[in-house]
Amino acid sequence: MTEYRTADVLICGAGAAGLTLAIDLARRGISFRLIEKMNEPFQGSRGKGIQPRTQEIFEDLGIIDRIVAVGGLYPLQRQYCGDGSFSESAVAPLDPSPAEPYHIPLMVPQFLTETVMRERLAEFGHCVEFGCELVGFEQDEAGVTVWLGGKTRQGADFTRCFRARYLVGADGGRSFVRHALGIDFPGKTLGIRALVADVALTGLGRDAWHRFNQDSMERQISLCPLAGTALFQLQAPIPFDGDVDLSAAGLNGMVADRTGRDDICIQSVSWASAYTMNARLADSYRAGRVLLAGDAAHIHPPTGGQGLNTSVQDAYNLGWKLAAVLRGAPDTLLETYEEERRPIAASVLGLSTKLLEALKQGEVRRGREVQQLDLAYSKSSLAFEAPERVHGLLAGERAPDAPIRGAGGQSTRLFELFKGTHWTLLGFEVERNVVAPRGGLRIHTIGPRGDVVDDGGHVRKAYAVSPGDWVLVRPDGYVGAIVSSRDIQRLEDYLRSAGLVSGHPLIDLTVPAERTSRT
Repeated sequence: MTEYRTADVLICGAGAAGLTLAIDLARRGISFRLIEKMNEPFQGSRGKGIQPRTQEIFEDLGIIDRIVAVGGLYPLQRQYCGDGSFSESAVAPLDPSPAEPYHIPLMVPQFLTETVMRERLAEFGHCVEFGCELVGFEQDEAGVTVWLGGKTRQGADFTRCFRARYLVGADGGRSFVRHALGIDFPGKTLGIRALVADVALTGLGRDAWHRFNQDSMERQISLCPLAGTALFQLQAPIPFDGDVDLSAAGLNGMVADRTGRDDICIQSVSWASAYTMNARLADSYRAGRVLLAGDAAHIHPPTGGQGLNTSVQDAYNLGWKLAAVLRGAPDTLLETYEEERRPIAASVLGLSTKLLEALKQGEVRRGREVQQLDLAYSKSSLAFEAPERVHGLLAGERAPDAPIRGAGGQSTRLFELFKGTHWTLLGFEVERNVVAPRGGLRIHTIGPRGDVVDDGGHVRKAYAVSPGDWVLVRPDGYVGAIVSSRDIQRLEDYLRSAGLVSGHPLIDLTVPAERTSRT
């Protein structure tokens, strides 16, 4: 035992979930360590789809432009027939609207996404500790004692003791943290073993995602040009029995056999993996001061491009709640992490499995349901309405974007008001001083006397509010509460439960304004 240090949070696993959580904690000034047992960054393309909702998160984290720059759009899908003819179809984008600024899925190989995220983390003065493995932990009422193993630069083994107030297992489908907690991981094997590989090849153009034998699970194969690289991603079902030759020569034989072409030549393999598809969901996301995120909590088939995106959103949901509790918010706030995210994972698992069944029949479908813009926490204990709404935007749903103008004359967007670590309270044609200012909350009033002007009526249309209404937007871009001015007192309890405490109570609107001004 050579070391004993402390931090607020230890994050185990530096994939997309761990990196998202680390960036979010870093910008909030929370102390943490991010460890990864691998000696170097992951080098494969595995999770290559960045859905519109994740793009919104990446905008908030300050990396969306870099993500777009290193990746690209999905090409046409070209399905070949046995006679060599083919048909083409596009990955259908959403219709663009002011409420949904990102409407096209991006293709960004996972290793490029994670590279951008590590660069962003470095801008906050943090880095991943590669070659550092969690080998054990014990928790008590005050925190978690963990033991970390690794090697010194001279190659000697070491074990270090570390103390954290919380431990987050973002360490993948075979999670050490989940196993150590004894949390069951029920689900099923989906009856498909598959190969995925990043290869350099000749003989195919980069203008299409080439698909062969889509109606046969025994002979199906696809070759997709990976945006931002000179590589192609090869995907193919493979037999359950026997070893698979992952060398260039072995994959060349598979390509020739399944395409019937001899002009496609794989020159090299940069990464390859053979795996069995599973759909599994952890029975619990939390045990005391230890939490699970990403693939440690749920694993999906790759259909629909849901896995990485769901993992990013786990961490985005957890980050602000961890920070709030560490700064004095009630511990019950952390209970809403599983309450909100586990049902989402269950629904995404169902979607991915349904899309896999369609793929077995030769159908490649990616509609609005994979964009993740409609995922909501409407049944969450953090969703509050007074009075209860029966139409329009509801508490627990994603807060829409909208073009607006500041009272000073400059054009901007609602997402610019939301960007950062704070809560945002929007008042529609209200008196600004009704709600007392407090740390972690930014208040904007919309209307003729407000600091925000809804020139085009886009805010009114997206939020379906009436004069006197207030909308509270959480740090993760979801609507926490919608209240009328006559119910504004009830908002104080909500804000207190989230750790947003003011030294001044909300003004009682039942008291005449003249009397209020004299007290």
